[in-house]
Amino acid sequence: MTADSRAHSFNSAAGQYEASRPSYPPALFDAVEEFMGRSLAGVRVADIGAGTGIATRLLCERSADVIAVEPGAAMTAEFRRVLPDVPVVRGDGNALPLADSSRDLLTYAQSWQWTDTSRSVPEALRVLSPGGALAIWWNTTAFDVPWIRAQHERIAQHSGIPARSAVRPDDEEAVRLAGLSGLRVMRRQIRWQREVSLDTHLANISSRSAFLVLGEAANRAFLAEERRLLTEAFPAEVAVEGYVVDLLVAARP
Repeated sequence: MTADSRAHSFNSAAGQYEASRPSYPPALFDAVEEFMGRSLAGVRVADIGAGTGIATRLLCERSADVIAVEPGAAMTAEFRRVLPDVPVVRGDGNALPLADSSRDLLTYAQSWQWTDTSRSVPEALRVLSPGGALAIWWNTTAFDVPWIRAQHERIAQHSGIPARSAVRPDDEEAVRLAGLSGLRVMRRQIRWQREVSLDTHLANISSRSAFLVLGEAANRAFLAEERRLLTEAFPAEVAVEGYVVDLLVAARP
């Protein structure tokens, strides 16, 4: 299974993605503003790999001037449904359909891993204006929560993908892995949580690419067993999902 096929698998579940995926905490955008030394109000932002617009709407709420870039047809259609007044163009981070020095901030929410950094880093620097910044982040799993770690290991076994280490890379390694070595970079790890119904939680985990490439039939029995285990752990059928947003913000030289 290629990274490209996994990246485009989200198109098969765009509505589910929009309805169940977690958002992001205000502290994330506070940190970006801190790095840039200014409010996001009026900042020209391009949200790359915008999906259904989960991060885009939060940027708009801070009065940023946002354009979205998204490669998937179904995700773009869902984006236009939920954010009809925000421009969105088809494209991806390896070849941005944007002019040189045209944006003050580029954001990649959950989407940087689908790019080839040998191409996406130069593209980002090309599009950024002098003094601009590149912000990439992920809602990562809070593996120190026992039930979340146990579920992750079950998901990894079901999907045939190695379980991720509970040890996070240090700052230097995180910057290297992101392809941002040599740039001035700030890293923040922001812990947060949300309470959701078991239905939403299961829809969230099954909207991940590792599930989507397997198909609905292959996942049905696994999700039924997960519901049984979660109902035992959460009799009120409300789960508390724990996240750590891993944020890297890099300045254009």
